[in-house]
Amino acid sequence: MTGRSKGTESRDGVHLTNLDQPLYDGADATKRDLVDYLDAVQDRILPELRDRPLSVIRVRPGQEPFMQKNVPKYAPDWIQTVTVWAQASRREVSYALCHDWRTLLWFANQRAVEYHPTLARSSHGRSPVPTHLVLDLDPPLGAPFTAVARVAALVRQALGDSGLQAAVKTSGAKGVHIVVPLVEGLAFEDVAAATRALAARAARLDPALATTAFLREDRAGKVLLDSTRSGGATVVAAYSPRVRPGVPVSFPVTWDDLDDATPADFTIRTVPALVGSADPWRDRMPERQSLPADLVAEGHRIPVARVQAMHEGKRRKRARGE
Repeated sequence: MTGRSKGTESRDGVHLTNLDQPLYDGADATKRDLVDYLDAVQDRILPELRDRPLSVIRVRPGQEPFMQKNVPKYAPDWIQTVTVWAQASRREVSYALCHDWRTLLWFANQRAVEYHPTLARSSHGRSPVPTHLVLDLDPPLGAPFTAVARVAALVRQALGDSGLQAAVKTSGAKGVHIVVPLVEGLAFEDVAAATRALAARAARLDPALATTAFLREDRAGKVLLDSTRSGGATVVAAYSPRVRPGVPVSFPVTWDDLDDATPADFTIRTVPALVGSADPWRDRMPERQSLPADLVAEGHRIPVARVQAMHEGKRRKRARGE
């Protein structure tokens, strides 16, 4: 049941407020537009969030966007949570598990615009299980989207050479995510290793276009093949809006259409009509796959990009000081 009063409304028992306020500067959309969009795509986005510890990016009026991981103390008790040990911050984090429309609606009322689930599934006390391998293609500042599409084609070739298939979606920002669904039972460290090896193989196909260099100063205007989306990492969900001008959406595209794609065309205003009654992300996702032993073995010989970059950055800083 819905009741309205000057931007106040109730949907499915969730009290919504300030619906007619601008979502954020440059959004060209209101909070109501966000709620209506998520309502329209709930059957597509909820399967991407279910059973996965969820981080969100929220925007409050007059403040910079911020990422929220811990469920706030004022959250309703019907929101399910899972506690995960965060090694980096050495603390336990209580993440939400977004299983249903009511939970998603509550987050929308909190001005949660972006939805970043983990790449591992975790619920009912079970240990996390990695479910996808993801390469994040990040273009240099000012590069056209065609540059990303060309590097995505390299990744597709490297995947095919390794006997793997993937689905591809825009990130909702300026890059793309290439996603390989995995069979259950794979070790986190093996998935991470295979991701590094896949990035390296794609970069070797055309070093003038692609790089695995994590330090920005070493990329020389090339598209980064980011291999760090593994372990407890998150990636923005398919169909999730992004905090960008016009509220673009991370949206599935076909490999054949990638060259002609314009990510800015996929927004909270356009996507509901584009998908209609279909779910292109689900429909285009390949079957779950195992990882070739040679890909995993190669990856274990490649240093972790983020760790390697950290040590190299410290070395360069010391050298400049000397």
